[in-house]
Amino acid sequence: MQEEVNQKTVALSIKTAKLTGKVLAAALGKVVRALQKQHRKALTPQGRQSVKKLMNHYGGKNAMQYVGAPKDFDRIAKEFHVDYAFHKVSPGHYLLFFKANQADAITAAFQKYSTKVLNKDQDKTSILGQLRKLTEQIRTKPKEKQRTREAVKDGR
Repeated sequence: MQEEVNQKTVALSIKTAKLTGKVLAAALGKVVRALQKQHRKALTPQGRQSVKKLMNHYGGKNAMQYVGAPKDFDRIAKEFHVDYAFHKVSPGHYLLFFKANQADAITAAFQKYSTKVLNKDQDKTSILGQLRKLTEQIRTKPKEKQRTREAVKDGR
C-alpha cells in the first residue's frame, strides 16, 4: 500500500515537472486576466466619486455651491455622464466639485435639475385640495332637476 502511494507521488511530480503547452497557456491566461483586472481598477472612475479621486484626475477642477439633497442631483447627472464629487460644508449645504472641461455638461444638468425642482412644487397638490376644487366645481353647476308629479288614478 505504501509503495503504491509512493509511485503515485513520483508520477505526479514527474507530470508537474514537464511543462506542456496547455499548462503554459493556462498559466499565461491567468496572468493576462490578472493584468486586465488591475488595468480596469487603474482606469479613472466615472460619475459620482470622492473628492480625493476627482482631484487625482488630470486637468482643472471647478467648484460651486449646492443646496439640497445630493441624491436628487445624482439621478440627473447620470444622464449627462459627468464626473463630480460632493463635499459637505454644513447640513444641507455642499460644494460640488467637477472637471473644468465638463462645465457645459454640469450647467445642462443643473438646468434640468432646477426645472425638476421648480415643477415638483407646482405639481403636488394635496388630495384634500383637489377634493375642494372638485366640490366647488360641482356646486357651481346649476341644478336642473325637474320634478313632475303623476296624477294618481283611483281605480275604485
